[in-house]
Amino acid sequence: MMIEHYFDAPFSTSKRLQQQIQERLVEAILAGGVSAHEPLPSTRSMAERIKVSRNTVSLVYERLAEDGYLRPVSRRGYFVDERYVREQLAIPVNENARHVLGGERRDVDFERRMKVRPSAQENITKPENWRDFPFPFVYGQTSVDKISVSRWRDAVRIAGTSEHAPFWMNDLVDSDDPMLIEQIIRRALPQRGFRAEPENILVTIGAQNAVYLIARLLCEAGTRVGLEEPGYVDARNIFAAQGCQLAPQPVDSNGMRITGALKGLDYVYVTPGHHSPTNVTMGLQRRLSLLKAAEEQDFLIIEDDYEHELNFVGAQRPALKSFDRSGRVIHVGSLSKPVFPGLRLGFIAAAEPLIRELRAMRRLMYRHASALDQRAMAVFLAEGHYDAHIRRQRESLAAKWKTMLREIGRQLPGCDVTMTTGGSALWLSLPRDAEARDVAHRAAVRGVLVEPGDVHYLSATPPRNRLRLGFAAISEDRIAQGLAILGEVIRECRGRAKT
Repeated sequence: MMIEHYFDAPFSTSKRLQQQIQERLVEAILAGGVSAHEPLPSTRSMAERIKVSRNTVSLVYERLAEDGYLRPVSRRGYFVDERYVREQLAIPVNENARHVLGGERRDVDFERRMKVRPSAQENITKPENWRDFPFPFVYGQTSVDKISVSRWRDAVRIAGTSEHAPFWMNDLVDSDDPMLIEQIIRRALPQRGFRAEPENILVTIGAQNAVYLIARLLCEAGTRVGLEEPGYVDARNIFAAQGCQLAPQPVDSNGMRITGALKGLDYVYVTPGHHSPTNVTMGLQRRLSLLKAAEEQDFLIIEDDYEHELNFVGAQRPALKSFDRSGRVIHVGSLSKPVFPGLRLGFIAAAEPLIRELRAMRRLMYRHASALDQRAMAVFLAEGHYDAHIRRQRESLAAKWKTMLREIGRQLPGCDVTMTTGGSALWLSLPRDAEARDVAHRAAVRGVLVEPGDVHYLSATPPRNRLRLGFAAISEDRIAQGLAILGEVIRECRGRAKT
C-alpha cells in the first residue's frame, strides 16, 4: 500500500509522535496515496508497521474522522472521505489559458512604483541560526524558562475552554480583550507608577508596532523628532520612513541629556528605563527636567519602556508617565519581551483622544492583536505567572550581569563597559585600534556571536569600536569562556582598525 511510503523517514524527537503521524497521514490522503475504496490499515496493523502503540494510531484515526478526512464504516474500518478530500485538493490550472491574453508579456516595474524603500535602511542584522553559536551574546533573544513555558501552555489551554472561547472566537473589530485591559491596569501599570482607565489603553502587536502606530498617526514629512544618539535603530527607521526630520540628542551615563537641542522639536522619542542600546537608566532629576522642557517648549514625549521590569540595583524606577500632569507622555510598554519575545504583545497608555484615533488607525491595519493571545496573556497575568516569571528572570539575569561585569574586567583589558543598573545587555567600548565589525566577524568564526554598535548611530561618522553584548540567551556557565575567546579575538584585531 502506498501509504507506507510516507512513513519511511524516521520520526523526529522534537515533535509529538501523534502530531507527526497525523501530519503524514493528511499528506498521504491529500496526495492520493490512500485509496478511497479500501480501508486504511487496522489500528493494530498500522501500529505494527510504523512501530508505535495501537492507542496512538487509534487517537489519530479518530481525530481525522472528526476533521472529515476519514469516515468510519462499521466492521470494516476507516475509509477516506472522498467527497471531503476532493474539496481540499488544489485547483488545477490550465497553462494554455494564459495564452488567451495575447501580445507580449509586460513585466511590472516595481522599482518605479515604490514610494518608500524600507529595505534600503541600515538596520540591525542577526543570524537566523544564532542558537547554533556556542556563545550567543545576542540581544533581544532569551533562554528557555521551562516553568514559564509550562505555565503559558496552561494559560493557552484555559483560554481555549468553553468559559473563555466566546471572548476570542469572534472578530473584536477595533476592541481589545477586556480581561487583558483590566490586567494591564491592575497589574502592569501600578508597577510603573501610574494609573489609567480602559479608554487610555490600546493593545498592540509588540512595543515596536506601538511606535509605528504613533509615528503613522502623528508624523508627516518635516515633523521634527528628537532621538537618542546612539539609539534604537528600528524607531529611527520608523520615523525616517514617515519623512521626519531627525534630531540626534546626546546620551551619557544618566540617559539622554536635556539641552537646548530640544528646542523646536515636535516629539522626543526616549528609552528612559533602559536606554537602547547602552542600557543606562535615566535618573529622576533628568526625567523631571525632560518633562519640564516638554511643557515649556510644547513637544510630546514618546516613552518606550520596553524593559521596565529588569532593574537589579535599587528600587524599580517610576515611568516618565507617572510624573505626567498634562497628557504629554505617550507610554509604550511590552508584555511579551520580558517573557517570550516572539509572542508580540504590547500596549500604549495615553490620553483618550489619542487612543481613540490610534484605535481607528489600527483597525485599518490589522483590526486587533490575536484575541486568543490576548486572553491567554490575561490568564497568565491574572494567575500570577507573569510576575513569577519576572522574579525568576530578574534573579537569573542579575547573576549573569554580575558575571559579565566581572569577566569583562578580568578578560577584556583595555575595554570600557558602560555601567548599568539592569537590563539584558552591556555596551562595550573596544580599544581605539580595534574595529567592532572586524572583531564580530572573527569572533563568529570561533562561535562567539556579538553585535557591532555603529548601526545605532545616526551620525555619518559613528565610533567603530562599540559592541553590544546581550546576555539573556547565553547560559551563565558559558559567559567566561565566551569572553575569553572574545578577548583573544580583540587582541588579534588591534591595529587592524581603519584609520
